[in-house]
Amino acid sequence: MSAVLQTRQQFAIKPFDAALGAEVLGLDLSLPLDDDDFARLHRAHLMHHVLVFRDQHITPAQQVGFSRRFGPLQIHVLRQFQLPTQPEVLIVSNIRENGQPIGLGDAGHFWHSDLSYKETPSLGSMLHAQELPADGSGDTLFANQHTAWERLPAHLRRAVEGAQAEHSYLARYADLQKKSPWRPNLTQAQIDEVKPVVHPVVRTHPETGRKALFVSEHFTTRIVGLPEDESRALLAELFDHSTRPEHIYRHQWQPHDMVFWDNRSLMHLAAGCPDDQRRKLYRTTIEGDVPF
Repeated sequence: MSAVLQTRQQFAIKPFDAALGAEVLGLDLSLPLDDDDFARLHRAHLMHHVLVFRDQHITPAQQVGFSRRFGPLQIHVLRQFQLPTQPEVLIVSNIRENGQPIGLGDAGHFWHSDLSYKETPSLGSMLHAQELPADGSGDTLFANQHTAWERLPAHLRRAVEGAQAEHSYLARYADLQKKSPWRPNLTQAQIDEVKPVVHPVVRTHPETGRKALFVSEHFTTRIVGLPEDESRALLAELFDHSTRPEHIYRHQWQPHDMVFWDNRSLMHLAAGCPDDQRRKLYRTTIEGDVPF
């Protein structure tokens, strides 16, 4: 069998006037990327933390193939929201068919880093727009946790240096379930799959060596070794600092956008949209490393 022919593409990388992020212009992800172009994208992703690929008319299989170039893919615990033809794809959607949700409609309701509740959290996630709200709602916010660490007040630095925190998928699950049709009861097998884990409060990026805060309001439950009231107070200060406006890029979706972000560097939040506005996106998640 002959190898897939790889050809060079002419594309530009344009940084946003924001705390992070860059737009990739002129690149067609439906075509095979040669190694030099892929290496250029990899460097840009490490530098800018979010890459936005405009107007990408790709299939789920092509999204999976591009994602796999960065590493193995992770499967979300809510398997009922997998794309039937491509189980590596999680459907993020508020759409219901025959009265049943077709995807995870409240994904990103709280600030978080994807799969921080796993022993090997995500390297990064790709989200490809399939159907967007007609009223222009449904933005996604990204917060730079490198700059959050670098600008952390001295007293908080001293408090978290060397500290560890527990992360749990179930931390806010009951809260979401009370107001959401997208959170089914979990089986015991699913609960066993997402047992709490402990990670450093400040992690080191395995490729760049930069430090970043690594706690979130969605999944972080406590600072290990602190009394409950002290842990809660410290986490509240960290959550507040880490999502201040100076750390944030707000992405306004355009048709067929593909957004690729670094979960080792960022947290993200879905701004939400009205229930009568249809929204559907396909997400792939790339496995990362054990945080250190």
